[in-house]
Amino acid sequence: MSPLSRREFVAAGVAAGAGLVVGFYLPHGGGAKKDFSPNAYLRITPDNKITIVAARSEMGQGVRTALPMILAEELEADWKQMNIEQAGASSLYGDQTTGGSASVRTTWDPMRKAGAAAREMLITAAALTWGVPRSTCAATQGTVVHGASKRQLSYGELAAKASTLPIPSDVPLKQSKDYKIVGQRLARVDTPSKVKGEAVFGIDFRIPGMKYAVLSRCPTIGGKVAGFDDKESKKVAGVTYVGKISDGAVAVVADSVWGAMEGRRVLNVSWDDGPNKDLNNAAVTESLKQAAAKKGVSLYTAGNVSKATGRRITAEYQLPFMAHAPMEPGNCTANYSPNGCELWAPTQVPQDCRDSVAQAVGLDPDQVKVNVTLMGGGFGRRLEHDYAVEAALVSKAINAPVKVIWTREDDMRFSTYRPASLHQLSAVLDGAGWPVAFTHRIIAPSISEQKGQPVPGGVDPDLPDEAAFVYGLENVLIESVIAETPVPLGWMRSVYALQAGFASESFIDELAAAAGKDPLEYRLHMLGNDKDIQYFTTTWHTARMRGVLQLAADKAGWKNPLPAGRFRGIACFGCFSTYAAEVVEISMEKETPRVHRVVAAVDCGQVVNPAILEQQIPGGIVYALSNALRAKITIEKGRVVQGNFDDYAPLRMDETPVVEAYAVPSTEAPTGIGEPPVPPLAPALCNAIYAATKKRIRALPILS
Repeated sequence: MSPLSRREFVAAGVAAGAGLVVGFYLPHGGGAKKDFSPNAYLRITPDNKITIVAARSEMGQGVRTALPMILAEELEADWKQMNIEQAGASSLYGDQTTGGSASVRTTWDPMRKAGAAAREMLITAAALTWGVPRSTCAATQGTVVHGASKRQLSYGELAAKASTLPIPSDVPLKQSKDYKIVGQRLARVDTPSKVKGEAVFGIDFRIPGMKYAVLSRCPTIGGKVAGFDDKESKKVAGVTYVGKISDGAVAVVADSVWGAMEGRRVLNVSWDDGPNKDLNNAAVTESLKQAAAKKGVSLYTAGNVSKATGRRITAEYQLPFMAHAPMEPGNCTANYSPNGCELWAPTQVPQDCRDSVAQAVGLDPDQVKVNVTLMGGGFGRRLEHDYAVEAALVSKAINAPVKVIWTREDDMRFSTYRPASLHQLSAVLDGAGWPVAFTHRIIAPSISEQKGQPVPGGVDPDLPDEAAFVYGLENVLIESVIAETPVPLGWMRSVYALQAGFASESFIDELAAAAGKDPLEYRLHMLGNDKDIQYFTTTWHTARMRGVLQLAADKAGWKNPLPAGRFRGIACFGCFSTYAAEVVEISMEKETPRVHRVVAAVDCGQVVNPAILEQQIPGGIVYALSNALRAKITIEKGRVVQGNFDDYAPLRMDETPVVEAYAVPSTEAPTGIGEPPVPPLAPALCNAIYAATKKRIRALPILS
């Protein structure tokens, strides 16, 4: 099974959702069964224990709480009774990929229908038990109540009978006005174990007899092992194995992490540097410029930009490769035997881990069991499964359970990276300074194409979610040009949306400045007419973007004067079907921006848990601010230069601004929230810097 692109995952989830209530129900029936498990997401036992299964991975975004809340709402359950269980790799849930800000938006209807169907079956079971009309019974707080007699039965008491009933395929769903759980600020279920230090992340997991392994990998992109001398390594206390496990890596196994690291330190490996030994940043930039000369593929067209007349303004923007840099580096525990392999992995793609490991060690996929642990951040890095394959191969080689651990330097230098990109923008302004035409050419390598996935019509399958232009101008052309690179690419939080948003929203600020107009009023004018914009399968509404832009500006006090030495910038962007706007307030300290305050507003449809939303938004903003200020991966002699948080520095606590998060009230179906707060940050910050210095920043990072 090849990994799906994030766009393909979203489409697959939506398609599966339509038939999920019937198609993913577990077989049940027969009088002997006492547990009630009408579908893969829910289990109710006679002792009144209610378990909801979370089929997406928890990496700090709150899905172990949000997804069960959706099912519990329709189930009419008592939230205090809920037990949450993490699903491993399984065919029962469709695609389990956690990415593309899709966990809630693609499982909203399936989880609702799963809960509603179970609720209706429990009501029927109670009516049959009492011998009363079904219409006289109602579910509430984990019980079914008979209205006339006030009799009640718990869900546990009804479990055995409900398990014998047919599963309804068409069930009534609740109106948003009747929600009791969805929309509430419920505490996250994973927080207590984290506070107590009991939570098990991948790097924490242990099993008896387990060894530890680190790998020596070729430092040059695309290089291979030519040979190695392990004499010194085997002298290190606790080292039990040294061996080549792939073309590009040698594993050192020991009784401890430190023993394995010391064994690797003294290992003598000779490398075949391969075809990329001379690759550097200048070559990367040149490849983008050469690709820009190619004809682009249209992503969105309105009117005819070539016929617009007026004052023309052009600009180029550029972004570098970026690393995911999660706090928990790559790791996986594997226990191989000829009859099967069990994994304990902090993964966003349990099914891909299963399938890739099966292929690597010569097993059938159903012989590989994947247990999904908590993750110390993911940001897309754990959409890859290289660390799982490594662990399985080492376990097979030593015939024992082993944990493969990547060091921070491993994670930085042997990772996959957000693509570098070049953006060519052009606009035509009328006599009053308003844009009558807008062109944006996005030149970047395709992650999907590099991974061997289809790129239909030359359009990377992620761009339909990540490069929309939500302004109702008469003449617009958004184009994509695919460049090539040997640098390994991966999906990273907001992927192409960060790049497209930085370029287009910075350029719109340039247009406002050229027209001598307020940046907020300029955008509001461009969004002034209510218009529906069809971009691939998503319909964007200018009114909703106008709403979040106005909300962010109002909450930031845009029209109020700032204290001396303070400056503001604003930006908005739409991705993953969510509208986001941000105002950034800064001061300048020795030509370095100091961000004091960020005000963010989103329209992401129905909010499942406002407390989680208010955690997600600041998390995205802090991540985006780190990227905007300092994040840059450079290549010299075919090697990644950066290695740790000293030369790829995240935001420090004393640099973190005050963040205010607001959501437009909505009863629309939920959309994405993990990534949409990221794209507006960099342009809003750079626009604030322009307000302070009159210098335009057209390349990230700012402090390069």
